[in-house]
Amino acid sequence: MIRRAAGTAVLLVALAGTLAWAIGQDAVPADRRGLFWPYVLAWAFFYAAIWAVRGLPTRQAMCLLIAGGIAVTATGLLSPPATSTDSYRYVWDGRVQAAGVSPYDHAPDAEALAPLRDRWLFPRGDGCAGPDRYPIPSGEPISSCTRINRPGVHTIYPPLAEAYFLLVHGLSPEGARHKPLQIAGALLAFATSAVLLIALGGRDNAPAYTACYAWCPAVPLELVNNAHVDALGVLLTVIALTTVNRHRLLGGTLLGAATAVKLLPAVTAPGALSGLLAADGRTPARRMLDTLAVLGPAALVVALAYLPYALASRGSVLGYLFGYLTEEGYDDAGSRDRYALLRLVLPDSWALPAALVILGIAIFHVLRHGDADRPWQGALLVTGVGFLVFTPGYSWYAVLVVALVALDGRWEWLGVPLASGAAYLGTGGLGTIAYALAALAVAAGFVVRVVRPSPAWRRAA
Repeated sequence: MIRRAAGTAVLLVALAGTLAWAIGQDAVPADRRGLFWPYVLAWAFFYAAIWAVRGLPTRQAMCLLIAGGIAVTATGLLSPPATSTDSYRYVWDGRVQAAGVSPYDHAPDAEALAPLRDRWLFPRGDGCAGPDRYPIPSGEPISSCTRINRPGVHTIYPPLAEAYFLLVHGLSPEGARHKPLQIAGALLAFATSAVLLIALGGRDNAPAYTACYAWCPAVPLELVNNAHVDALGVLLTVIALTTVNRHRLLGGTLLGAATAVKLLPAVTAPGALSGLLAADGRTPARRMLDTLAVLGPAALVVALAYLPYALASRGSVLGYLFGYLTEEGYDDAGSRDRYALLRLVLPDSWALPAALVILGIAIFHVLRHGDADRPWQGALLVTGVGFLVFTPGYSWYAVLVVALVALDGRWEWLGVPLASGAAYLGTGGLGTIAYALAALAVAAGFVVRVVRPSPAWRRAA
């Protein structure tokens, strides 16, 4: 066991070193393709490390989990955002709110907000010659630009995300720039790992399951370095799913809060209702009450979170949401790489209906056959299937899948977040290939678990 523990430690050093090399090499979002192979290498070390830590004595595994989690997460603090400029919008939205203006009322390039601009977020002259600069129309002879992507559209983020941006802004020292959001992302990542470890405390190999999240390369890159607000949404979703089977009202409330941070956690709602349609003798009235006990508080929290912004805003609080969906090709399957796997076998026009049917089948299966004592299992199935049929190209979305894998222990689903990273960082159809391999891994895992379930799986189930 000492030799295996030492081997795991070596793999963690290699993982952290690879991430430090990739994130700290002055990469910029406009040239993110250069990080593809270092990122894939980091994932290889990650897979090897979580495999090696399985079966180690709890004390050794815990020491490795904590040390590795700190080292891996800290790599995200080594440089400015490397593959995404979204956090610059976060900084701006926090600043705008602190000035008493609704973030849903004006786009960043609006002249009404010109007094809030600084030379970091809004460079001028020679500062606009660098990468990841977006021009701002100006009548002045000196060119003006911004680091904020899509400066001509209103913010897309839900209200609790905006409250988070305001909170971080209020706690940030003057001139701190991107670093407070990165530190906040690291703290939220640590908190999620702690919640996972507590929730898995009575299960065999709990440190190994937690390591699926704590050591995952997507966490330092997307939640810390790029500081995506998904870190808060994932934390709230994990707490919600580990609570809802005992306290439906509290679980529903937390699920609503997660949805009011980032809309994606709403896809885990069928998991929270696992087994709702099971033939267990419950009356229709009882099923309705159970549903309302979860979805009622969730909907109420989302509505109450939006209410103050709706009252304070002249424009729509949905911001750029529908424009974003169109831009990403969800309404026209042939315009981008969405529905990539379905389009391999179906005409483009059939892709969206087919995706909705497949997702509907997964939801019905969870509601009919899901385990109410393991709501994260159904949440993983629905969320994972959603990724495989819609094939989104942003890797930070898939960190939710990583957390659900840590809760459920179905290792084969870890190919999905790697595939989303390949779609974002790669070129030439690499994302489609990666998603296809991820789908094959999920199918292989299903066959293995049906044909020869392991003793550890039987105990967990």
